[in-house]
Amino acid sequence: MAQVGRITKIFSKLKQEKKQALIPFVTAGDPNKDTTLPLMHAMVDAGADIIELGIPFSDPMADGPVIQLANERALAHNTGLKDIFALVREFRQSNKHTAIVLMGYLNPVEWMGYQAFAQQSAESGVDGALIVDLPPEEAEEYTTIMRRHGLDTVYLITPTTTDERAKTICQNSSGYVYYVSLKGVTGSAALDVSAVAEQANSIRLKTDLPVAVGFGIKNAETAAAVAAVSDGVIVGSALINIIAANQNANSGEICSQVASLLANMRENMDAK
Repeated sequence: MAQVGRITKIFSKLKQEKKQALIPFVTAGDPNKDTTLPLMHAMVDAGADIIELGIPFSDPMADGPVIQLANERALAHNTGLKDIFALVREFRQSNKHTAIVLMGYLNPVEWMGYQAFAQQSAESGVDGALIVDLPPEEAEEYTTIMRRHGLDTVYLITPTTTDERAKTICQNSSGYVYYVSLKGVTGSAALDVSAVAEQANSIRLKTDLPVAVGFGIKNAETAAAVAAVSDGVIVGSALINIIAANQNANSGEICSQVASLLANMRENMDAK
């Protein structure tokens, strides 16, 4: 019998507690390599259950200007996959319970090779990956290798995904399904929570996996509203904006401000 992964255990525990996962996204190496590790610990202390760690890439096509600039800042410090694996290994020395999902684009993964990527991910303590531009129809080799190493493969469903394709995506997903709540790129504007609820319910008819929602979650009120209709709340651009505004500050200031927003989100999510 396959071992139950960290992500599955987290969602199972939260379900028993009638809570939803808080899933912050930051780009590894933004604004510099030395800030990412203390930032990860600060986010956990503020209530994060799973951390999505962005793999810096020069052409992040699904991302808006906020996260594109985060990628540029990280690449300016030559942050690559080997740095990320080292970072996660260090994180795991004191944290065995928070799940880590790498999120990025196919190019760096293909360059490293699926086997090497999966092996080093597993050895460092990564729990899964979301490769934005790798459609499940073309991912059989990748998915097979990832599963062999006990790693989850998270895929995206968007408002324009057809019903038939959503079924395929769910069949190839593990850990959780990431529902993109808005048409457009990350950091987009207004969020229609009733539409999110409708889509989340539609996805649940196709899979038993948790449905986590990202894009457009900027504050504690939105986080609580989305938590009420989903299994997890993913917040990225709001955190990256804080990092960008404080990129020349010390890591303690960045950690403090990011943690403050996340703690506020956690409190509002749990109070609903």
